[in-house]
Amino acid sequence: MLVLGIETTCDETAAAVVERAPDGSGKILSNIVRSQIEEHARFGGVVPEIAARAHVDVLDGIIDRAMHEAGIDYAQLNGVAAAAGPGLIGGVIVGLTTAKAIAMVHDTPLVAVNHLEAHALTPRLTDGIEFPYCLFLASGGHTQIVAVTGVGQYVRLGTTVDDAIGEAFDKVAKMLGLPYPGGPQVERAAANGDATRFALPRPMQGRPDANFSLSGLKTAVRTEASRLPEITPQDISDLCASFQAAVLDSTADRLSVGLRLFRERFGAPHALVAAGGVAANQAIRGALDDVARQAQTQLIMPPPALCTDNGAMIAWAGAERLALGLTDTMEAQPRARWLLDANATAPAGYGKTRAGY
Repeated sequence: MLVLGIETTCDETAAAVVERAPDGSGKILSNIVRSQIEEHARFGGVVPEIAARAHVDVLDGIIDRAMHEAGIDYAQLNGVAAAAGPGLIGGVIVGLTTAKAIAMVHDTPLVAVNHLEAHALTPRLTDGIEFPYCLFLASGGHTQIVAVTGVGQYVRLGTTVDDAIGEAFDKVAKMLGLPYPGGPQVERAAANGDATRFALPRPMQGRPDANFSLSGLKTAVRTEASRLPEITPQDISDLCASFQAAVLDSTADRLSVGLRLFRERFGAPHALVAAGGVAANQAIRGALDDVARQAQTQLIMPPPALCTDNGAMIAWAGAERLALGLTDTMEAQPRARWLLDANATAPAGYGKTRAGY
């Protein structure tokens, strides 16, 4: 099964071709990603209108490159998948409309993919993991702990009640004057800092639920910075290191609770899976490894290029759904908001624009 995947939910324009074998294994034949960092850098974050126009300008070329690198033509495709949300609605419209046009012209099945489901299913492409597993999804717009029990079967065990982790990284970067994209800049500065210099809170630590909160931690960083007569480069590094350490401690505590809740409801998970742009942070990867070891399960993390937004994850989610006979009509709608767990309610801040991870 050959599927073309299109991703345009935020500030990456991406297309990929993935092959799914009858035994359920997958292979990436091409994966082209074009970042819009240069277009948004001077604004310190993603500007939705600029993002949508950039997608329009380059998407056709990105798709052509993906098809050429895969060595196939459109007649060979078994399906066309596009991220139909959640995301910046202008960009989502561009990708989904393009996918519909390709599907109509070549009489190919269409799959409108939930961007979050694509992240959730990526480890089945990279590692062939079986259900069920526990997903830690952390990006600029989302922080969730999810039980993944099957394709289309997701139960949210915990979420952020305010800022997502990536969003908090981005905002801390901005308040400290670090350049865009903010998340990786905080990680880089933290490598040269003293994580013990500033006593920052560990939000939600010790609570019986698995929810996250980052707003108060972000405010604490601002308070500490305001107390300094003049912020030096070392001050910035120490603030970033202290902030990142607090995030690591809070994340480890929240995930430990999430894994306990998973075991109580679904038994032992086959793995703890981390996905989303924040999973590319090396310090967070190390903390997650410790959590998985203590929970006596394995940690699976896709390669960094497949943690951030990309077309391969969309194509794979499309292939997984196609294998079950799940397709969409030309009436499929773009969505700015689209919960992964249909029984959950949207948390505060859901669907915010991200600027880094």
